[in-house]
Amino acid sequence: MTTTTPARTTARTAALVHEIRQVVDRGLAPDLTAYLVGERLAPHLGAPDLLTCHQREGHPDRYRQHVLHTEPDGGFSVVALVWLPGQETAIHDHVSWCVAGVHEGAEREVRYRLAPAPAAGGAARLVATEEVVNEQGEVCGFAPPGDIHKVRNSCGTKAISVHVYGADVARLGSSVRRVYPEPTG
Repeated sequence: MTTTTPARTTARTAALVHEIRQVVDRGLAPDLTAYLVGERLAPHLGAPDLLTCHQREGHPDRYRQHVLHTEPDGGFSVVALVWLPGQETAIHDHVSWCVAGVHEGAEREVRYRLAPAPAAGGAARLVATEEVVNEQGEVCGFAPPGDIHKVRNSCGTKAISVHVYGADVARLGSSVRRVYPEPTG
């Protein structure tokens, strides 16, 4: 569960939103949109004037979502996620393309794929395919399908990431489409 706070935009965030809007308005394929948005996001990561002090605050029990911007037409949203040490998401996928960049700290991401059922009548199962640590300044992007992952603060201090979603997270509450159980065995 995340908490959402209202937006207060900095000049740098407003500039980033303008750059993202120029990409999204092109109407390209989701994976290409994610790639190009990632290119626009990367130069802003780590800049001290990207977020307000309030937007850098975490929550003691769970990662905290700060909505920085949502497009009036719902075309995209920009959020900052603040993670205290050890906080993590469930395994999940998304309703749209997504770009995430580490603004501060580091995040460990485990990526999964759905494997077909091993026998007739069985259920598909999650298989971990990759584990990466994203450091400050690094960006990753993806589009469904193939966007199943789990994210965790992997450093001993606060971590902050900036996410851009091709959906209105203020209306939806989050970008998560589905939550998956942890794989067994």
